Amino acid sequence: MTDPKPTRREILRPLHLVGIALVCGVFAAIVTLVSTGAFTSRVNLAIEKGTYEGLTPIGLGLVIGGISFIVTLLGLAMLMLAIDPADVTKHVDRPVLFEDDDDDAAGQASASGVDSSSDAAAAPEDRPASGDAPTV
Repeated sequence: MTDPKPTRREILRPLHLVGIALVCGVFAAIVTLVSTGAFTSRVNLAIEKGTYEGLTPIGLGLVIGGISFIVTLLGLAMLMLAIDPADVTKHVDRPVLFEDDDDDAAGQASASGVDSSSDAAAAPEDRPASGDAPTV
């Protein structure tokens, strides 16, 4: 037996979103620390002697990491607001970006045993031709 497919709610739990934002914040802090030379002896000696002016690399890394954590968390929260709550509990068994074509409906109908060709051939005059303008 296969495991049931998880819903979007199970996949995108709030703790996971906070974790993603935390990883982004830590990554930004590490990049800031490396790029400001926080691990070099020259910068560390200047900090010890008191001749380093401005914000230390560790302080700057904490500020940049905190800012990126907050921005990432707010961005993910805004994206979660774009999801319809009714769609959260639906199971998604097909790619989300594909359009719902009549071909897909005909393929699903034929898979379920319904003959969709009789419906399409029953009323061809109801559909306008591709070059015809709609009439009022």
